[in-house]
Amino acid sequence: MSDQTPDQPEKKINPMLKMGLELGPIVLFFIGYMRLKDQVFTIGGTEYQGFIIVTALFVPLLILTTGILWKLTGHLSKMQIMTLVLVIVFGGLTVWLNDPKFIKMKPTILYAAFGGILAVGLARGQSYLRHVMEGMMPLEDEGWMILTKRLMLFFFGLAIANELVWRLMSEQAWVNFKTFGLTAAVFGFFMTQSKVFSEYGIEEDEDAE
Repeated sequence: MSDQTPDQPEKKINPMLKMGLELGPIVLFFIGYMRLKDQVFTIGGTEYQGFIIVTALFVPLLILTTGILWKLTGHLSKMQIMTLVLVIVFGGLTVWLNDPKFIKMKPTILYAAFGGILAVGLARGQSYLRHVMEGMMPLEDEGWMILTKRLMLFFFGLAIANELVWRLMSEQAWVNFKTFGLTAAVFGFFMTQSKVFSEYGIEEDEDAE
């Protein structure tokens, strides 16, 4: 099922603006953390580490940029909505309970959920990934199934990697991993799937026929 309704098609906006709205909050989170990580703030008699303060600023910033993106395009993907909900829930718990582990767990739950959704589709003989990305890269049925299986395993791998990093490594290492590692891993995954795209890709003229 498509993420947008027929009477509300996605509007095209400047690609750089779109990228800025999608990645801007993550980059600002990193910059804010680097500036405030060694500071402690006392608010209402309670001490908060810099990480907690940055998280408290990150949540409304993501809500704002996601709202602007929806206003400009008239469209949000299921992944964007799920990410926003999890950030609000786990970011809110992080600030409310003054405990950074909740926001650190968010990528684990997010990627495990993505992997689980794809796994359910595969168990039913379907590629849910196809419903989300078919307009971007048309593939034959077999190609979609192969790509979906690989992406499912990749998402589960990211969930495990996030758990290992935040539990076994420093907070700085986790922030670096979240800001750069996860994003680079996703880009890297799709770059390594070029053989699937070339072997099972559907040419536009063939599709038109």
